Amino acid sequence: MFHLVRTRGIWFLSTLLIACAAGAAPKVSSDANTALLQKAVDGDWRSAEHKARDQFRHPVDTLKFFGIQPNMTVIELAPGGGWYTEILAPFLADHGRLIEAGSPKFEQKIKENPAVFGHIVKVVPFKPPLDVALGAAHSANIVLTFRNTHDWLNDSPATLDAVFKAAFKVLKRGGTFGVVEHRAKPFADAVESSLQFHRIPEDYLIELGLRSGFRLRAVSEINANPKDPEDVNVHHLPPDLDGPDSEHAEMNAIGESDRMTLRFEKP
Repeated sequence: MFHLVRTRGIWFLSTLLIACAAGAAPKVSSDANTALLQKAVDGDWRSAEHKARDQFRHPVDTLKFFGIQPNMTVIELAPGGGWYTEILAPFLADHGRLIEAGSPKFEQKIKENPAVFGHIVKVVPFKPPLDVALGAAHSANIVLTFRNTHDWLNDSPATLDAVFKAAFKVLKRGGTFGVVEHRAKPFADAVESSLQFHRIPEDYLIELGLRSGFRLRAVSEINANPKDPEDVNVHHLPPDLDGPDSEHAEMNAIGESDRMTLRFEKP
């Protein structure tokens, strides 16, 4: 049973705790969960450069919104440089499991810091649309994607569809597909805005999630940025600042991109 509570323009999910099924690992309390996430975020293995982005990426609030617990099996899609991996791995280290779906090159990052990643991280190949197998069906609690969906849409709408279907297949019933993505202007042409600005309209991803079989459990503005005009190439904004030097001051004043945060659930 759950309630949707609107606070300061943001939809948050307030979950009522119920007794765990026989044999299931119990959930930790909300306070304990927050403390564990914060400990991972504060870890000295994270660089100052990575920590500087916490103000824009809100890792504790974002992961709490997705309902993560330290005993879960979590799959992160296309981890890139491992910004979120450095938080997820220590958080899940004692009781959970983390699967990184990406390039085999990512294995080198895991090997370079066994103290952080230890035995907890498994890397599986993931190259949509041909290679999208994430594991056995109904085997994961959460699948996460952070600012990746535009890359798959840039390949083709069919590629992005394949990713959503793969996430649906691997999740257990009641499992969460958490999506964070650069937001385009409402009802913009999805393919055009993705190619030009690396952004997707929120309505497009919501419709795709529903079409893939998910329910939309909650939407949050945790990662919103009202200063972002939503018609700027996201790579011109921090941290990349790939545009001309003359616009850097303006881009820094905006900050990182405006992002949607969607929580889908597998029925």
